[in-house]
Amino acid sequence: MHIDYHELPKLRDSLSYLFVEHVVVERAQHAIELIRKEGRVLVPAAALSLLMLGPGTSITHAAMKLLAEYGCSVLWTGEDGIRLYAQGTGETHRAYHLLRQAELVCDPQERARVVVRMYEKRFGMAIDPELSLQQIRGMEGSRVRSAYAQASQEYGVPWQGRIYDRKEWGNADTINRALSAANALLNGICHAAIVAGGYSPALGFIHQGRQLSFVYDIADLYKTEITIPVAFQVVSETEDAVERRVREACRAKFYQVKLLERILKDIDELLGVTPEEMAEAALDNGEDDTQPAPLWEALLDEPGQMAWS
Repeated sequence: MHIDYHELPKLRDSLSYLFVEHVVVERAQHAIELIRKEGRVLVPAAALSLLMLGPGTSITHAAMKLLAEYGCSVLWTGEDGIRLYAQGTGETHRAYHLLRQAELVCDPQERARVVVRMYEKRFGMAIDPELSLQQIRGMEGSRVRSAYAQASQEYGVPWQGRIYDRKEWGNADTINRALSAANALLNGICHAAIVAGGYSPALGFIHQGRQLSFVYDIADLYKTEITIPVAFQVVSETEDAVERRVREACRAKFYQVKLLERILKDIDELLGVTPEEMAEAALDNGEDDTQPAPLWEALLDEPGQMAWS
């Protein structure tokens, strides 16, 4: 089957995500079909950017192939989307963004510049170059604590701090469960955008050593704007079915603030990827990816002479 990648829908045009559980997912022409005993629902594959498969879900090979063709990332998650167990590929077939990300991560000075830009984006202002990284982290901690306190006061929800144990989910208070559910969704959306843009979710700048380090870096840009106020608002209305209602409220908020449209633009800005570079990298986007890639020749100074010899 030939695919014209220039005609694929853009990530910014897609729905934010779809979370399903206890269903069978099959292919129905150019859509996926969600099947359970109560009935069947068709979802256009081209309209999805992220499909989250919860417990009790089965998906066919044909459905996975269709989602891959349309650039929909797939996550296998735990109950209510709280835990992430595995991921499927995104829509990019280029390595340009990943190479830029790896180059910056591996250069301590360049990495430090990216870290500062990330904190400046969170603060909404320039950072004094005389400040140490520990001082900047202290400012960030104060900012987040203030966001919790402000949301608690605004929505009248008692706040005792961010206290929860993933192994004892039911023991956390309602607001902590709501925050965890909201943050899990935010991580999923950021994960989908990162993979779709050709970046690595593992190569973080502030966070490191985890397969989702870069996801945490990017998700932290939006928590005080989105997930914290949404979680407190949902809990202030009622504590019933809080995880489901948080998912619904987050979906509406993601759409309202055009989050998917913003994420890749923010990443490109943080990593210094210019529009000209992106346009150049996209020129051969429709090439056959089964063909051998160009070879690296940086070590060949002269014929028969290797640079390290």
